[in-house]
Amino acid sequence: MTDLVAWIGRTRTDTAVLDPEIARRFAAALGVSLDVETTPPPLGHWAYFNDAILPSGLGPDGHPKRGGFLPPVELPRRMFASATFRFEAPLMLGEPAELTQEIADVRSRSGRTGELVLVDVERRLSQGGALRLTETQTIVYREAGEATPPVPDTGAAGEGELWAPNTTDLFRYSAATFNSHRIHYDQSYVRDEEGYPDLVVQGPFTAAKLCDLATRIAGAPLTGFSFRALAPLFVNQPVRLRPGAEPNSVIAVRCDGQTAVTATFEA
Repeated sequence: MTDLVAWIGRTRTDTAVLDPEIARRFAAALGVSLDVETTPPPLGHWAYFNDAILPSGLGPDGHPKRGGFLPPVELPRRMFASATFRFEAPLMLGEPAELTQEIADVRSRSGRTGELVLVDVERRLSQGGALRLTETQTIVYREAGEATPPVPDTGAAGEGELWAPNTTDLFRYSAATFNSHRIHYDQSYVRDEEGYPDLVVQGPFTAAKLCDLATRIAGAPLTGFSFRALAPLFVNQPVRLRPGAEPNSVIAVRCDGQTAVTATFEA
């Protein structure tokens, strides 16, 4: 951990023009309005600032090789576990933008699967010298652990909007965010190497669906949003998206009744 802690405080800054067509493809993958100039897709900034990595720069899981901006954690599994957002002003499509990222914290924990390393990344997106949004991501690295058993469809998901992401949906979302993690498209890899029963739905995909639901519930643009992944969702299985038990909360419940993702919002 001593070497990993040395990554705290590292920063990088990237620039990009927020091309409306890229936002439109993200919206199409999400299944929301394609009129992105009028109604930007929820969490659509994730369609930008994704590194173009050559094949030689990828690890065996399809992610970029360890090291570089993120610390070189050696634990084999990694996931985007949670994030908190503040929306300061709408993004201006077609205009240049600047994203500054900083490694805010690196810490170790013990979990059900053994050792964990959590990395917090603070992200600030600006345009025209004005801050547009802030985001703190938590990325979790863990040991391989035991295989995850299949999730039975018990019909216990309850009420809410039905969402059943299929292989095409997973492919399009990965394409829109330039995500080559193999657990979302390589069935033999996900079963034989990572021990999941089927392709895993992207956590950010579910978060964006919940952000869309939260925006419709609020009836106004959100000023804040946060989500946390609790359990995996799998391809071709029904998910229910609905308000949570607490005020200003939404949840994604999988077909066995387990809450997979929780989120809270402000408007």
